[in-house]
Amino acid sequence: MEIKYIKEKTISDKKVYICQGDITELNVEALVNPANERLKHMGGLAAHIVRKGGKIIQEESDKIGYCKVGEAVVTTGGNLKAKYVIHTVGPRWGEGNEEEKLKSAVRSSLSKGEDLKIKSIAIPAISTGIFGFPKDVATKIIVDTVKNFLENEAKSLKEVFLCDIDEKTVQYFENYL
Repeated sequence: MEIKYIKEKTISDKKVYICQGDITELNVEALVNPANERLKHMGGLAAHIVRKGGKIIQEESDKIGYCKVGEAVVTTGGNLKAKYVIHTVGPRWGEGNEEEKLKSAVRSSLSKGEDLKIKSIAIPAISTGIFGFPKDVATKIIVDTVKNFLENEAKSLKEVFLCDIDEKTVQYFENYL
């Protein structure tokens, strides 16, 4: 699926892009994978990333073994265009304190990107798939967290791509940006 660029905005001399399509096709240094705590990439976007990037991503995830909700870990990108995959665990809707946990997952992902000194990262709508987080609420949190990070903490990071395959989710990203 071709990437469709919807909107671009400058925030503190950095660019945020809203796009629709297959996140694995973006030319970025890292992409964020909405993972589960056990880092078993068996469904949804996580499975797609491993299919495209190769079993090395799952093998490296198995070595790491676990990631807490709201935190992030890094593997190589295998055969992906991205050099790194930043695996973050967002909250399941209904588990409690979901908004803070989602903010933490996004911030942890961006911080890992800074640790790697990357310039570009792609972030999907974390927790909005099988974890059931309402798309409108999640996308607002993601956009606000990205804006805040770019304004106050980003040093190496110059481009953030908010990308999803779902048209409605992309519209929410666009509206909140």
